[in-house]
Amino acid sequence: MEQTDTKHPIVVIGAGAAGLMATIFAATHAQDRPVRLLERTRDGGRKILVSGGGRCNVLPSEIDLADYNTSSSPNIMRRLLRSWPLHEQREFFEREVGLQLVLEPETGKLFPAGNRAREVRDRLVQLATERGAEITFNTTVVALVPPAGKLPWQILHEGGELTYADSVILATGGLSVPKTGSDGTGLRIVERLGHTLNETYPALTPLTAEPPKHAHLAGLSLEVRLQAPLERGRAVTEGGFLFTHRGYSGPSVLNIAHHAILSRLRGAGHQPILVQWTELDDEGWDLALQEARGQLVTLLRRHLPNRLADTILDEAGLDPETNLAQLRRDDRRRLVELLAEYPLPWTGDEGYKKAEVTGGGVDLSEIDPRTMESRVHPGLFLCGEILDTFGPIGGYNFYWAWATGRAAGLGAANRSLT
Repeated sequence: MEQTDTKHPIVVIGAGAAGLMATIFAATHAQDRPVRLLERTRDGGRKILVSGGGRCNVLPSEIDLADYNTSSSPNIMRRLLRSWPLHEQREFFEREVGLQLVLEPETGKLFPAGNRAREVRDRLVQLATERGAEITFNTTVVALVPPAGKLPWQILHEGGELTYADSVILATGGLSVPKTGSDGTGLRIVERLGHTLNETYPALTPLTAEPPKHAHLAGLSLEVRLQAPLERGRAVTEGGFLFTHRGYSGPSVLNIAHHAILSRLRGAGHQPILVQWTELDDEGWDLALQEARGQLVTLLRRHLPNRLADTILDEAGLDPETNLAQLRRDDRRRLVELLAEYPLPWTGDEGYKKAEVTGGGVDLSEIDPRTMESRVHPGLFLCGEILDTFGPIGGYNFYWAWATGRAAGLGAANRSLT
């Protein structure tokens, strides 16, 4: 694209959740400044399409800021999360986007009434174009050149084409689920521009075990409580747990996996992850095993899936038909530990291929939390997964994307008016 005038557009790079939201707010508030969205895939919003099993968990029904993670400033992170409160986000989707959100009571997640992720993506794209944005698909950005002299921002496309911009909003995502277009291009671009990248790693990803000790339980799921003893305190998650052919998955595992991954990356030794298989803790199981009557296997199968109950008894080295009244104290204590603090035998993880999100990214100290503008390069705005913050599954990461995308869009629009 040739430089034909001095009134250059606001250009958004990346049509994911954050990029679409940034485009909508930039186009809404930039007055006569044109807004263009550049997207490498043919339709954009690929992570929206695959989220929530194709239903798209747009938002959580409640937000706890303590559930988010960053290796940057927690204060800046919380400030960004508070910039667009949950009730305002929900109101925006229902009034502006035209999507009724429905609570799924058992999970606390908000889904579109039609249960179609494609509708979420399509409505956002439609709203962006209705607000005046021009969207170009199938174009890959490979580099940014900051303004020099009278030249504006220069955006270099694969193939050599140039786009000129008054401001650039980078919303290219991280490294997770690369098949959706997130291959780390944006991270490499900002690093070349001088931004600090905190160590990136796959987050919210399944854990693996080699050898796969519990492959025979693949497909079995249940509700559990996990805890990871840390240097300071302990991390605790509760929710669904799924045995896979390669290891362990489910919400409870995904939400605690980053502690295991970071321990391996940083050479800090093996991070223990302990499983409480039922609502009974160690004291509860100890009491149940002393007070119940009948065979050992009967009691365990009353609380656990049969295959898991049999597996735990086998690992404890106990005869399933043992009469509870004859269970020795040492055997009881060994069994209680396996039932209430089972050491999960993880050895690795599924990586970015199955990660819901990228941990690490651009340090939050290098952006203005009011506008998302880079402190390294004025006129560059950053939002979404490229930044060093992530939350648990359940719409938390969409909440981050919507909030930071909106702030970046408003920041770029306001800058264009000065």
